[in-house]
Amino acid sequence: MSQSLPTIGVDASRSFGGGRTGTEHYATAITRQLIRLAPGSMRLYFRTAPVETPPPGTDVLVLPAPRLWTHIRLASEVARRPPAVLFIPAHVMPLFCRPPAVVTVHDLGYEHFPETHPAMSRAYLRWTTRRHVRHAAYLVADSQATKDDLVDLYGASPDRVRVVLLAPDAHLAPPSPEDVARVRHLQGLPPDAPYLLHVGTLQPRKNLPRLLAAFAALKDDHPELRLVMAGMRGWGHEDLAGLAWRLGIADSVCWTGYLPHDLLGALYGGATALAMPSLYEGFGLPVVEAMACGTPVLCSGTSSLPEAAGGAALLVDPLKIDAIAAGLRRLVEDADLRAQLRGRGLMRAAKLSWESSARQVLQVLTAVTDGR
Repeated sequence: MSQSLPTIGVDASRSFGGGRTGTEHYATAITRQLIRLAPGSMRLYFRTAPVETPPPGTDVLVLPAPRLWTHIRLASEVARRPPAVLFIPAHVMPLFCRPPAVVTVHDLGYEHFPETHPAMSRAYLRWTTRRHVRHAAYLVADSQATKDDLVDLYGASPDRVRVVLLAPDAHLAPPSPEDVARVRHLQGLPPDAPYLLHVGTLQPRKNLPRLLAAFAALKDDHPELRLVMAGMRGWGHEDLAGLAWRLGIADSVCWTGYLPHDLLGALYGGATALAMPSLYEGFGLPVVEAMACGTPVLCSGTSSLPEAAGGAALLVDPLKIDAIAAGLRRLVEDADLRAQLRGRGLMRAAKLSWESSARQVLQVLTAVTDGR
């Protein structure tokens, strides 16, 4: 199948690098599977040499440029030697893009909660999303919620937007007690203290002040409980540690910073529950990652998170601290509920795979190359 495909170009500028967050993880996982499904057909464009070597059977081009890489360096390369289609999994289209393009749009949270994004970032996101809607051959959306936003807010044609859900990595599974003990030791967590876990960049749309307040409401009844915040510091994170002090929970909150995926699996698996009451998510990858590790999940009942959860999580109103606290209390105190969600979560995670996601993306790419 794959050998007969024409050349598919991939903007890999945010793939196969170090310190990956959700968007970069998506770009790497999808690209890796596309290479496996269509060996010999992929041409990857990098701004700098990748930290992780892409799989063999790939045409790798490193196009160094000090600035305006997308709109000058990449644009000139695909104009000089155009692929049949250019796939952009985690970036933006060049201003002048000779080949037809397929672009993944991850979320439009900046439209729903503009205060959670810097003004310049909002303006840039609106401009690029309008361009993608007008000029891309197809759009790939992480969820039906994101597709609905593209149609309702930007006038995208529904026929030109394909929903492709994300997936947990294949190696994620319930960890061994030894792996959990090791990650506890590395993070300075007491061996037997239960903990709730949040995974994601520390930024306003993650709704972390409400999560801290909800956690504080549990502490009188559960003084041994910890809250582990795993993720790098992002825009607007500055007062979170101060808030924890003011709430009287600073000694019970563990800030891990960025953690590589080889440690995250054990951290997920050792948690009493994942707490993800985000204001908005385009998909919410930690939800299905936690489920793959056998961890019960609490998440918001808004945006794309119910889609990601697939009926296997406890859903709460992210705007109500009392609702978040009540949900966390149920998970901490109700072992039967945790067991029920654990089983449903494992089944939900098993239905998703990066190979399946990449096959759907490849269908879109081949539709473009076939002129459909």
